Amino acid sequence: MLGLLIELVINWMLLWVVCKKNLAVLGIMPSMKRFTNLFIGFLIAAVCCTIYYLSFTVFAGNSWVFNKGFSIHSMAGSAWWTLRSVLFEELIFRAALLYIAIQKLGTKTACIISAVAFGVYHWFSQGAFGNPVQMIFLFGMTAIWGFMFAIAFSTTKSLYLPIGLHFGWNLISTVVFSQGPLGNQLLISSGGQKLGEALSVVFFLFQVFSVPLIIYWYLNRFSIKKERYAGKIF
Repeated sequence: MLGLLIELVINWMLLWVVCKKNLAVLGIMPSMKRFTNLFIGFLIAAVCCTIYYLSFTVFAGNSWVFNKGFSIHSMAGSAWWTLRSVLFEELIFRAALLYIAIQKLGTKTACIISAVAFGVYHWFSQGAFGNPVQMIFLFGMTAIWGFMFAIAFSTTKSLYLPIGLHFGWNLISTVVFSQGPLGNQLLISSGGQKLGEALSVVFFLFQVFSVPLIIYWYLNRFSIKKERYAGKIF
């Protein structure tokens, strides 16, 4: 919690020194509109993530077994850990630095830089640096999602939608389907076989593009012009 408070202070200092703005420009003050975006982002990401992992049961023949040692207390602790990690990354990549970059460089350039930085960051956070194949696939996935998060922020002028998207996928993946650094959580995969090359490509493409495409449609369909930076969504 202390780390998040320190991040907020650093964000405030950057905004004040560079732009003479305060944290309000990050859209952190609650409103019904922002809570709606938070919920919609969470729901879209959570549903797509659930479809992704349950599809392995259909195509790979694995099954999911409930972890008998996993309690409500464990769920709460894991969910809080996941939320903290999401907030930590959002306050780095989609807060003051992205806002300042948008003001100085324009929305498109700023979002691309943010996406590249997000992709490179995951080489180190996921321990992929030094493995070229893993680096390529990890960068492709995280940079595209980073671009989506950046566009969500720049369009809504708020951190709520990117936080909802980020938390929705990470919570389901890490806490429900045990695919993350926390180890075995609610459900544990059992059995199954390796996917063929064609299916592996399909699954990878779904993982990378399903949520960004839905969000692209959502932002173009439902975003309010008053909450946009100059220019249309591209």
